[in-house]
Amino acid sequence: MSLFVAVVAVLLALVTWSLHRRLFVTPQWPYAAQLAAAVVLALGWVGIMLGFLIQGGVIDPDGMRWLAWIGMTWLAVFWYLIVGTLVLGLIVLPMRLAGRGDLRRPVLRIGAPVIVVVALGTTAYGLGEAGDPSITPVTITNDLVPEGLDGLRIALITDLHVGPIRDAGFTERVVDLVNAEQPDLVVIAGDIADGKVAQVGSEIEALRRLDAELGVYGVDGNHEVISGEPEKWAHQWHDLGIEVLHNENVTIEAGGGVLSLAGMPDSSGGRTGGSGPDPDAALRGVDPAVFTLLLAHQPRMAELVKGRGVNLQLSGHTHGGQLWPFNWLVRLQQPTLDGLEPVGDVPVLTSRGAGAWGPPVRVLAPPEIPVITLRTR
Repeated sequence: MSLFVAVVAVLLALVTWSLHRRLFVTPQWPYAAQLAAAVVLALGWVGIMLGFLIQGGVIDPDGMRWLAWIGMTWLAVFWYLIVGTLVLGLIVLPMRLAGRGDLRRPVLRIGAPVIVVVALGTTAYGLGEAGDPSITPVTITNDLVPEGLDGLRIALITDLHVGPIRDAGFTERVVDLVNAEQPDLVVIAGDIADGKVAQVGSEIEALRRLDAELGVYGVDGNHEVISGEPEKWAHQWHDLGIEVLHNENVTIEAGGGVLSLAGMPDSSGGRTGGSGPDPDAALRGVDPAVFTLLLAHQPRMAELVKGRGVNLQLSGHTHGGQLWPFNWLVRLQQPTLDGLEPVGDVPVLTSRGAGAWGPPVRVLAPPEIPVITLRTR
């Protein structure tokens, strides 16, 4: 972990240095402006590194959320400075190839401040977008949905990332939004908190108030695994009234109809004792004639259950890309970004999540809480 942090710190420092050269030195701004920019960028680098340490639980977030907020918000500015600098480089490149170096400096003089203003403005917009999760209604129609469960409403909560920046108040807001929908069933698809249970466990206490007649069920996400305490988080969830599905399934009965609800733990590394996803165990005993719902944090985990009769997988993890145009990079790692899409023969509903990881910023990826209504044909 120490080596990883050191590598990240060096890479971020190199990118910070490159941004300073391209946006402030190369356009030949006055020395005072170059120095001021260097100080701001250096402080931003320090803020990002401290933010990462707080996010990872190395530094207890209690009393330090303001610092994590500043550092992680700057990370969003940093991202858009990089994107803007790459775009500016593409504009200037033809001039260099054509031997028109005389045009380069004027273009940089105009482009550099535009990039800074756009990066700051986009981040400010994203702060507002990330702070306003909303309900997304989804209707799923399937022949296997029994008459007794026609109209069953399921709320999907995922990716709150409470702890380092978002506190208990954010969890309260999410719970209030969900309870106002009066769902029959609540499912949680992981990444609810970041950090150690002892540090941030109290910030999800409001989940105890989730009100659903058919219960509250969940599976962990990669951040519960990254914390190094997936078992402790499972116990914490259990204490809050959440039944954790660890490679197992339960039968949900209502109105004379039944469905199977299965769950697999996240496929992230760092587990011990072979406790990763096990589709054989998760779906053991499931009747293929019964509508089967699978909880799995990452959409790509649907690859593990192809051909096994899963009628709907509920996932999160992607955040819908969170910071455009990062969504294009997420697409390289996951088969679906958000909404309902098939992965092989498995329909996967991917939530953008209600919270945000890293920067408390979302751009063109608004936070959501899907509420699914099951319908028979």
